[in-house]
Amino acid sequence: MAVDDPAERRDEVQVAVGNGNGVQPSRPAGRPAAAAPPYADRRLRLNPNTEHKPQDYNDVRGEYAPAVYSALERHLPPSLLDADRDVKLRFMRDILARYWPPGERNKVQRHKEYRQRILHLYKPLHEELYNMHPSAFFLPTFLEAVRNNTEESFRSIMTEPVPGVYSFAMLQPPFCEMLLEEVENFEKWVHAMKFKIMRPNTMNKYGAVLDDFGLEAMLNQFMEYFIAPISKVFYPEVGGGTLDSHHAFVVEYGKDRDVDLGFHVDDSEVTLNVCLGKQFSGGELYFRGIRCENHVNSDTQHEEMYDYTHVPGRAVLHHGRHRHGARATSSGLRINLLLWCRSSVFREMKKYQKDFPSWCSECQRENMERQSQCVKATKMAFLRGSGGATI
Repeated sequence: MAVDDPAERRDEVQVAVGNGNGVQPSRPAGRPAAAAPPYADRRLRLNPNTEHKPQDYNDVRGEYAPAVYSALERHLPPSLLDADRDVKLRFMRDILARYWPPGERNKVQRHKEYRQRILHLYKPLHEELYNMHPSAFFLPTFLEAVRNNTEESFRSIMTEPVPGVYSFAMLQPPFCEMLLEEVENFEKWVHAMKFKIMRPNTMNKYGAVLDDFGLEAMLNQFMEYFIAPISKVFYPEVGGGTLDSHHAFVVEYGKDRDVDLGFHVDDSEVTLNVCLGKQFSGGELYFRGIRCENHVNSDTQHEEMYDYTHVPGRAVLHHGRHRHGARATSSGLRINLLLWCRSSVFREMKKYQKDFPSWCSECQRENMERQSQCVKATKMAFLRGSGGATI
């Protein structure tokens, strides 16, 4: 999502059921109304039941990955936790359907068919990339930090130049090289097959969606086992502990490629950005503060300004709503791996938020200003009531 250049609540929330559009489907005249779905009046719980073990949804096909259902099941009301899987699945699908209007569903279906055609025809160059091999993919220091799984172990390998932006060495050079070669091989194959390649997003004209040619399962493990533990510690307020889907892609900058990237926020709760190579100069990321939808175009404070220089194999992890852009790559070719990590639970719960989001820097400033004005007004009222006397 592009932006313009700038200088505990209720424990449960009501969810709608029906045809996914907020209304019940009509029925032919004379036909009796169907019975309401079981548990149609139940509500999602805001806080997950961490002791509940979700059922296996790996055999479920559709727009959502099985991990989405497993994550959402922990938020089901107690009366539903022990229900038949089909009942729980229908309840969760009713909720998730609200994210997909008919036009969007058609688009998703076309993309699904496009992806299936590629998977049927494309022959991978490096088969070993398509299954998770942690010791071959990640640096030992990163693996050790994840294995210990504590805030202290994560911070031991990280720098935090500005609040909420974390940088750390992550990927093995051979993995970066293999992934670059695989992407290049896929792009050559697409050109030879005269396919129209689907680009990562509306802002990048070059690059490829890694999930489209078979890397989805591996990258889901990448997120679940190696990014989610970190996000749970550093981004709990935006669903860092309930990440359940991702959008993974590479972007390419340089001569005859994209040159820079405009100021924007990501469609993610948490974003991982790792430079794969190759030789380049320029292309720094610039960060300008975390904002909610209401303040996305507000001014940047001096302390929020930070420029990050890419290093191959090194990652930067940040809030999806952290406003940022990429400066021009002045020479060479820069290719980055992006993993947009999302939480369906957080996105559902965000609809019912009544107060300001604690993660938005501008909301925090406005709230502090209101508190300050309230204190001043109280002092003035006290002084007027006491005749201005001091004690």
